[in-house]
Amino acid sequence: QVQLVESGGGLVQAGGSLRLSCAASGRTFSNYAMGWFRQVPGKEREAVSAISRDSISKYYADSAKGRFTISRDNAKNTVYLQMNSLKPEDTAVYYCAAGNLVTMGTRLGYNYWGQGTQVTVSS
Repeated sequence: QVQLVESGGGLVQAGGSLRLSCAASGRTFSNYAMGWFRQVPGKEREAVSAISRDSISKYYADSAKGRFTISRDNAKNTVYLQMNSLKPEDTAVYYCAAGNLVTMGTRLGYNYWGQGTQVTVSS
């Protein structure tokens, strides 16, 4: 089992920044690819970004490209999502997820999910 706990969400004005963190515990963190997803009420959970076990491969949704940066620190068992130039449409609950064999850009292969952290961007 892998336990994931997100933090760093909050209320920010449009144009501002937030840094989300996801701390993992349980099994060996470096064995897992990690992803960030977001969901708004009434909509499907969508992939925002993902990073491979060794940080070589990264994925960004079109909506995140140029504004968000994913990174991980395997020594700290933590994955991050730096979000800059935030827009009201980025408002959502953000989830991190872990999986051994994932298809980046989709929910496929992610076995473990956090509880989510709310991000609200005011206009």
